[in-house]
Amino acid sequence: MSMTPMTPMTPMIARMKVMQWPVPRSARAGAPVARAARRGAGLVAGGVTGVAELCFLCVAGGLFAVLAAWPAGRRAARRFAAAGTARLVALERARLAACFDHGTGVWSGHGTGGGPARSAYGYLALRAAFGTFASLLTFTGLFVGLLFLAGGVGELLSGASSPVPLRYPGVRLTVDSGPLGTAYGLVLLGLAALCGAATVAAERRLAAYFAGPGEREAMRRRIAELTATRSGIVRAVDDERRRIERDLHDGVQQRGVALGMLLGRARHGADPAAVAALVDQAYAESRRLLDELRGVAWRIYPAALDELGLRAALAGVAERAGVPVTVRYGLAERPVSEIETAVYFVAREAIANAAKHAGAGGVLVVLSEDEHAVTVEISDDGRGGADPAGGGLSGLERRVLALDGAFEVDSPPGGPTRVTATLPRGGSERPEPS
Repeated sequence: MSMTPMTPMTPMIARMKVMQWPVPRSARAGAPVARAARRGAGLVAGGVTGVAELCFLCVAGGLFAVLAAWPAGRRAARRFAAAGTARLVALERARLAACFDHGTGVWSGHGTGGGPARSAYGYLALRAAFGTFASLLTFTGLFVGLLFLAGGVGELLSGASSPVPLRYPGVRLTVDSGPLGTAYGLVLLGLAALCGAATVAAERRLAAYFAGPGEREAMRRRIAELTATRSGIVRAVDDERRRIERDLHDGVQQRGVALGMLLGRARHGADPAAVAALVDQAYAESRRLLDELRGVAWRIYPAALDELGLRAALAGVAERAGVPVTVRYGLAERPVSEIETAVYFVAREAIANAAKHAGAGGVLVVLSEDEHAVTVEISDDGRGGADPAGGGLSGLERRVLALDGAFEVDSPPGGPTRVTATLPRGGSERPEPS
């Protein structure tokens, strides 16, 4: 008798069958209680975070109002608001997932999710106001309902119930305080439970409106993004290859032809003085040819980047720039190779554009990092008006996007120009060369 070999799918099917075993009855019975407890904890936490969010929004708004007149202060206030908003949104996402079983997928609060123009600031404002009020209303009803229920049940058990007259338009009743307090308590507890359930549902809908797509849609968009960045890298490689071919043809090849012609004339010359002059010209041309070759090789990939590190490579760019360049290097360790290379080329291209096209009197390069990303910002005081869709900048954008980074060009007419690239750290850092 032959046996069918077990395929990799067989263990998976076995695991699926194991996972389909019936859940014990005790676990099923405890699930609603645990879910209600988590919902209640989420409502309490929502009230606390709502107060914190209201305070943060007031502080951020005050900073913008005070510092709006100064560009540097406005940028600082914007960075403070963005950092605080990101932390609060992350906290809300964790609360929604842990207490309300709501996964929000890829957050699109800053306009990157492809939906309508929704703002994380708007989400925080709505959630803070609604969450604080709804939590306060729910727990006030719960507290008052428990007081009524406890008082009513206590009077019923002790037999100390007293008559309470109820007078409504057209109705006059006298009811004992024990049953009345118990009824009021049960009604208030039911209303509090309904208010809590409505709050949970509203929180989930609010998060779903402001949050990005779910896992399936996020995966589809990620695949489309990777496809686009892959084609962008192919175009960037083709553009770089054409630029290298153009540099070789227009520079190196022309100087090689000139060198060959000088050596040919010297070889067939009869006058020693003329031959010596031609040899001197050929020697000078050979030096220019070597310089041209070094320049082409440096534009392709600088050896100093591997041998001496990013700091030294940027110092070399600054020396060759033709305009004063200040480099503020704020990286504690070397990034991984692909990130370091992308940062170098972004800085070099932006410096070259500022020197050639912007008429800049100075360029500032700032490198900074946090636990997640490396950021390079290049700013100049030139005439501005840089086109992000131009060949050089669009190529840099494709390079950065291929590494899951973000690329931004801010260049209003009249200047100044600021080019910013943010790249994920990725991998382990390399030590700086000694």
